[in-house]
This record gives sequence, structure tokens and C-alpha cells, in this order.
Amino acid sequence: MSAKIIDGRHISEQLIEEMAQEVKERMAQGYKQPGLAVVLVGDDPASAIYVRNKIRSAEKAGMLSIVKRLDESCSQQALDDVVSELNERDDVHGILVQLPLPKHLSEERIINLIKPSKDVDGFHPMNAGLLSLGQATLIPCTPLGCLELLKREMGDISGKHAVVIGRSNIVGKPMARLLLLANCTVTVVHSKSVDPAKLCQQADILVAAVGVPELVTRDWVKSGAVVIDVGINAIEQEGKRKLVGDVNFNDVVDKCQAITPVPGGVGPMTIACLIKNTLIAATLSDN
Repeated sequence: MSAKIIDGRHISEQLIEEMAQEVKERMAQGYKQPGLAVVLVGDDPASAIYVRNKIRSAEKAGMLSIVKRLDESCSQQALDDVVSELNERDDVHGILVQLPLPKHLSEERIINLIKPSKDVDGFHPMNAGLLSLGQATLIPCTPLGCLELLKREMGDISGKHAVVIGRSNIVGKPMARLLLLANCTVTVVHSKSVDPAKLCQQADILVAAVGVPELVTRDWVKSGAVVIDVGINAIEQEGKRKLVGDVNFNDVVDKCQAITPVPGGVGPMTIACLIKNTLIAATLSDN
């Protein structure tokens, strides 16, 4: 058996095109152009690339894009002031502060400062709480992107046994909750789990989101499973820098029904779902 490679880039482009049409239609009806503001602190090259990709996707979808740049040495108060100003702007429907922040700045404080209605990352405690109750409208982008890939690949996933490796607040926990809401049977595997490989072998759907390069090998994977690899890890291989996932792709690819590559799998979907959340936030602001 040879697995289908799930093309996250292609699917994300489809989503952006769909949202561009929605934006065009809502503006034709007299509604405001959806606006996404991204705050970038410092000049980390990886963060700069992420921000550029997010802004490019917002513009492809016909949205207003705003970038606020601050020096790496900026004070907490200066960052707070920028976020507070964006909270009050009528032309900004979504606010994203690019993480990680420099160590002297509090990520928790900034996440809590963003208005829940503009929290397009879905990290605010109010949005996290609503998700736990099955009532959230702004859901963390990476889990949302994973769910979109699963539904497009598998259709109805009700009744499937899903195993999530990792329990972070950003991916693992919200992913498990979304799968529960989709009527899966869900197991969460973490650093204290006994015999994690045996637990993963039971999965119809395996989502790896733990940040350990190529942790998942073929003896962890059930024959015919769908594997979603969230990990993005930089390693040195034959003297070159290479990006790999949490799954050993070459080792498991012939055992799966379908699998996401790294890069080109979940990453583009995360950005597409950020744009989707911005559109949702804009729509809610109309009501």
C-alpha cells in the first residue's frame, strides 16, 4: 500500500479562494472589508517569514492587512499600547501577535489583552473555555486546519478512534476537543503515558503534535491509518539543515492510508484558518 500524500498547500489555496469570494460578496453588500493586524516584535527571520506569509494570504483573500513592527527591546507597556489601540480600531477585526516574543515580554499577558472577539489565534482563555463547551467561534488555527484536512480526506469521521500525541494548549488539547466534537473516540498520548506506541497502534486517525523529530515510526502506526503530522523540526542531516515532522515519513508512508508531508502539509492550513477566523470575526462584528 502506498499512502496518499495530503497536499496542504493545494487545499489551503482552495480555502483562500473560497474566502476571497465571500469577502467580495460581503463588501458588495456594503459591509466593511475584513481587517487583519499582525504585530511583530524584533527581527527574527523565521517570524518575519511567517508574518509575510500571513499578510500575503490575507491580501489574496481581499482583506485589509496591517503590520505593526516593534523593536526587540521594546517595553511591555509599548506592546500593550499597540494591542490596546488595535482592540479599539473599527477596521481591525482580527489581531495576531507573532509568537514567540522576546523573553522580557509576557506572552500570557498579551494573549489575555487581545479582545476575545478579535483573537484570531484562538488562544484567549475565554475562547479556550468556549471550545471546551463546544461553543467556540474562534478556534486555534492549527487544530482547525488539521480537522479540515481530515474531513476533506475522510468525510465523516464520526466513530473513528483518534490518537493525539501531545497536550499543549495551542495544538494538543484543542485538537482533542475538536475530534470529540466530531464524534471521534479520542486518546491523548503524552510524556507520562505508558507504552505510547501501543496506544498509537490503535488509531484510525493519528495526530502528532509533540515537537520531537521523527518520533513516530512504523511500529507506532496502524495499517491504513490517516496520519496528520503537525511537527516542524529543524535537524542537521548530511551537513545540511532539513525540516522534518514528528513522524518518520519514509518509515511509515507505505503503511498509511494518507499522510501529511513536512513541509507542505499542516503549515499552509494554519495560515488559511487564520484568514478564516478573521472572516468569522468580521462577520460577527456585523451583528
